[in-house]
Amino acid sequence: MFEGQALRLTAVEDGIVELRFDRQKELVNKFDALTFGDFRQALAELAALPGLRGVLVTSAKDVFIAGADIFEFLPVFAQPEPQIAAWIGESCAVFNAFSDLPVPIVTAINGFALGGGLEMALASDFRVIAETAQIGLPETTLGIIPGFGGTARLPRLAGGAVALDWITSGAPRKARVAYEAGVVDTVVAPDALRAEALALLKSAIAGELDWRGRRATAHAGFELDAALVASARAGQARLAAHAPAASIAIELLVESASLTRDAAIQRENLAFARVARTPAAAALVGVFLADQAVRKKARALARTGKPVKRVAVMGAGAMGGGIAYVNALRGFPVVMQDIAQNKLELGLREVDRLLARQVAAGKLSAEKAATVRAAIEPTLDARKVADADIVIEAVNEDLGIKHRLLADIEPRVAPAAVLVSNTATLTIAELDAPLSRPENFAGMHFFNPAPVTPLVEVVQGPRTRAEALGTVVGHGSALGKTPIVVKDSPGFLVNRLLTVHLLAFCRLLRDGVDYARIDRVLEDWGWPTGPAAFCDSLGIDLLRYIVDAVSHAYGSRLLPDQAHALAVLDDAHRLGRKSGAGFWRYETDDAGRERRLPDDATQAALAPALAGSAIVITDEQIAERMILPLVIEAARALDEGLVETAAELDMAVMLGLGFPRFRGGPLRYSDSRGAAGIVASADLHEALGPLYQPGANLREMAAAGTVFFPI
Repeated sequence: MFEGQALRLTAVEDGIVELRFDRQKELVNKFDALTFGDFRQALAELAALPGLRGVLVTSAKDVFIAGADIFEFLPVFAQPEPQIAAWIGESCAVFNAFSDLPVPIVTAINGFALGGGLEMALASDFRVIAETAQIGLPETTLGIIPGFGGTARLPRLAGGAVALDWITSGAPRKARVAYEAGVVDTVVAPDALRAEALALLKSAIAGELDWRGRRATAHAGFELDAALVASARAGQARLAAHAPAASIAIELLVESASLTRDAAIQRENLAFARVARTPAAAALVGVFLADQAVRKKARALARTGKPVKRVAVMGAGAMGGGIAYVNALRGFPVVMQDIAQNKLELGLREVDRLLARQVAAGKLSAEKAATVRAAIEPTLDARKVADADIVIEAVNEDLGIKHRLLADIEPRVAPAAVLVSNTATLTIAELDAPLSRPENFAGMHFFNPAPVTPLVEVVQGPRTRAEALGTVVGHGSALGKTPIVVKDSPGFLVNRLLTVHLLAFCRLLRDGVDYARIDRVLEDWGWPTGPAAFCDSLGIDLLRYIVDAVSHAYGSRLLPDQAHALAVLDDAHRLGRKSGAGFWRYETDDAGRERRLPDDATQAALAPALAGSAIVITDEQIAERMILPLVIEAARALDEGLVETAAELDMAVMLGLGFPRFRGGPLRYSDSRGAAGIVASADLHEALGPLYQPGANLREMAAAGTVFFPI
């Protein structure tokens, strides 16, 4: 029978054929041009096979099918809509031909079946899933919609409510959830999967299961509740203009509910082509590819390091407690050491708070929480860190204090142990001065709150050796973070760009623009929170320190020319959420939920940072004044080699600062407008000062028409 490079056909018994996906020389199965070529040939074999009674679909990999090959998407998306629709239509025709084979089909889902992987399973009559597997349609998170028939098959199988939920959220679902939703027929232990799927197929062949009735339902229309549609539309309203994929999917389901399967798939082809041409699709597919590149680089770097078995956190408090929690949650025994009992207690309270929140949300059992808590050993005794493979220093941002701690700890640990500093602004070159083994020292900059923010900057000092760097990168990945290596410099990458962002915010405030309006404009632009709410969340005092430290390090180019808003609010003891008021005022309602409210006292508190009468400005100009400095400084940072690639820079800014993913990061956003457009807009704002003055490299790109991401 047929055997290709991506799949093969094998006779099982008495007219039953197994279609087994097994991409050669790859870790996972995926739908790309090669796989579709093999699939077409396999279908021709099946259609011509005399005595065919049933088809069993399986995977030889740990993952069933990961989905389509995203690397093939970008050149396709550059084509006009008719060509895209024709391309996706040809792919759908293969799935339809498979689904319409005149025999029952059962798919055994043994691992992740995402996107095209789930659509392959949906093209069969019955689905058996391993209890460890997960399935889903994540396309809207890439700025597109399911394109291999998912919007037509899922609602006809499991109903309109399930389709609305699964497609608009893009979230993967566990096996039991998929069973309860009616997407799969049976959940079994992994070692029983193939046998159960084969038994089910035999039942269908024997007429004990109505597979023909399933086919009829799959070709008919489906019900779609109007209230659910209205709710789904409302949930997508804020992002519909910028990231329209989910909204387009909702309207597609509404339009195709009364259609036959084939007519619905034709509608899907056209909708897919339309959404594929949106800027959000190009950006989000680019983000996916950048994420893959960053992860691949991290894996390669980790192979040069040593595995970490035991961790020490030096310096408790809220940040130290958060770092200890992150390590313990991932199974690492942690010694949390401090010289003050009250700091240890503060760190433990932070750990307990985080664990209680996880238990209350159903994400951790009480037993698991107790295990995590027991993995953290609080101590005043510095000798307890002796067995640590990595020591994370998280004390106050004071060079003298850090020097004394590092000099004291280095002799206590093994010569091969790696020391890292969680510094936010001090350079590794400054910090490694008292060390006798600076080659084993690096930066590991967690972002507040450490358990939530997915980024960790790994800072390579001037004397950090490759093995130590690889160890830190590997440990960052083991913690579930995305580690990105950055060059040693004041503020590193993210805090440097954060400083520029906040200086632009303070300049708008100085010009009399209301903080609430700025927050609204930036949130409408796609940020999760506006800059005022962001400052309140992290703490006005902390951000004042970062802005002052970083701006002074870069001299006149970044120095504000008068007292800025963060400084005057800090002096007024308006520190944000932790003090009850910053830019906004914070209250807790009767249900215990925190509410963010406008504060009439804010304007008076900001008076020392205001220049005079308020300017007249549009929302578009507010957004432009906030975004241009980020793009300009990002281009400078890349030119200076703070990170090696544009992909790493964009990922760091999205993960660390919340830059909208559907914009693709500051450099991909620059590409979407063209460097010439960025430079022209910056020149219009030249009077605002150095924040708005592009570097030579960005001007050269504008003149040459080049981009940061050629593909």
